[in-house]
Amino acid sequence: MNRKTYMIDTEDDLSSSRAMVIDSNPTSRSILVAQLREFGVASIVQCARLADARKHLEYRTFDVVLCEHYFSQESMSGQDLLDDLRRNQLLPFSTVFIMVTGEASYTQVAEAAESALDGYLLKPHKASQLGERLRQARIRKNSLADIFTAIEGEEYERAAMLCLQRFQSRGRFWLYAARVGAELFLRVGKFDQAEKLYQAVIAAKTLPWAKLGIARAQLDEGQTGKAITTMENLISEDPQYADAYDVLARAQFEQGKFDAALSTYRMANTLTPASITRLQNLGMMSYYCGKHQEAEEFLDRTARMGLDSKMFDCQTLVLLAFVRLQTADRKGLQRCRDDFARLIERKPDEIRLQRQAEIVEAIALIEQGQVGQVLQVVRDMSSRVKDPEIDFETACNFLALLAQMADKAIRLEEVDDVVDVLALRFGGTRALCELLAGAVEVHQPYVQRVRQANAQILRIAENALSLSLNGDPRAAVEDLIAHGKQTLCGKLLDTAYLVLHRYAHTIGDTHALTQIVHDLRSRYASTHTQRASLGNPQRDAGGLSLRVAAKPKTTTPISALKVSSL
Repeated sequence: MNRKTYMIDTEDDLSSSRAMVIDSNPTSRSILVAQLREFGVASIVQCARLADARKHLEYRTFDVVLCEHYFSQESMSGQDLLDDLRRNQLLPFSTVFIMVTGEASYTQVAEAAESALDGYLLKPHKASQLGERLRQARIRKNSLADIFTAIEGEEYERAAMLCLQRFQSRGRFWLYAARVGAELFLRVGKFDQAEKLYQAVIAAKTLPWAKLGIARAQLDEGQTGKAITTMENLISEDPQYADAYDVLARAQFEQGKFDAALSTYRMANTLTPASITRLQNLGMMSYYCGKHQEAEEFLDRTARMGLDSKMFDCQTLVLLAFVRLQTADRKGLQRCRDDFARLIERKPDEIRLQRQAEIVEAIALIEQGQVGQVLQVVRDMSSRVKDPEIDFETACNFLALLAQMADKAIRLEEVDDVVDVLALRFGGTRALCELLAGAVEVHQPYVQRVRQANAQILRIAENALSLSLNGDPRAAVEDLIAHGKQTLCGKLLDTAYLVLHRYAHTIGDTHALTQIVHDLRSRYASTHTQRASLGNPQRDAGGLSLRVAAKPKTTTPISALKVSSL
């Protein structure tokens, strides 16, 4: 691929730069624009509203952004805008983002500086002060050009090592390099190295983002309990650190503690009410906790705020449609259909979007009493439940549709078997099982079938463990393969993989078994340990945005829910 270069001929040359000024005060805005023009910036976009600025920043790249912190007529601040852009990888490394504010509060200034990383400017200021902030930010980007170029070239491990070298030598901008390096180690799956680097940062200079990074590394290593403890300690020290609540809620969610996760998501949303992603998480978690009235309020607000945003996840509309079917809100349901039509018009080839729209159309047919057409759609979907392409989200949405049909006394003979197939395939852990149970809550017999399927999977896994401990790991692997083929359950297939590698020396010739397990896992399970998470985040909470090529996934996207078969 063609690599971008971040080298700057002179730090003071802004003649080819594009800038944006975001300030609701026309006088202040004109002063900033005039100062930028004095520095030679020819192309300047002005925005009086944060919503307008967000749209520009989502679809265009700017070299410089000057943003006021406080907006009296809006529910969000410049900090909220920056937080969302950073969280969703919409702010490139090359952009210099400077927060401009009349707020002299240390905590607000520190928060802005830590998040933007390029600096802040207190009003009133002189042109020379703004010029110096811009110059210093551009010097930093020039100094770290080798790291940025390696990242742009997708040489993540090389970039991480360059960051580590700079940190260890305390070279220029070593602290920023440490943060980027730890983020890169997480990206390439070297969680222990990321945690060590975060620990070293704390030892050198205690910073909230480093403590948050430790919790993220612990979570990625499967040490969920430790991650929760780390986050609880951080929140007790800094109750206003919104990213900490995101990570804590993620950990609670993975443990299947949905009520606790819901409470944490509420707090994150309270701290940043204008964040689309946090509002989505709150709405979705409310839905799966059975609080459908609250869920409708949050999901509807999300759709109204963010339908045209890259941060919006279309699963929001699917869950809204289910809630509106239950409340017989025909007009609201039609709005969901209309919104999907608009989205599909923009992205006609997106398979995930088509699957979601298919569910919403079926929901509308139920509401209209078109039983024959509903049955036809359901039969078609039922014929595909064993396809390798089916993911957890599709299964969860389809099960929810079947439950709504049963609740409306629309019956198909084969439906019970379909429920069992999907529950066995995707309900292998407590968290995933309870998500499926939440999806079919309106029809309790299906809730029981989902939980029975989970119990069956656990019995199979426990039997394999017993065989291994009793000295017959080959029989354990063969049993797991047999049940894995039957149920397509990712948990069983991954367990077979783990047993096979742990007891390879005892089993002897493992070539044939390894090939079978590999083929099955490549079709029906992940190659990495997957975890449940709400939303479809572009960046993990608390992480530094790495806006480059698509991040290697360690989770299977399921629209608004990304969960695993483990």
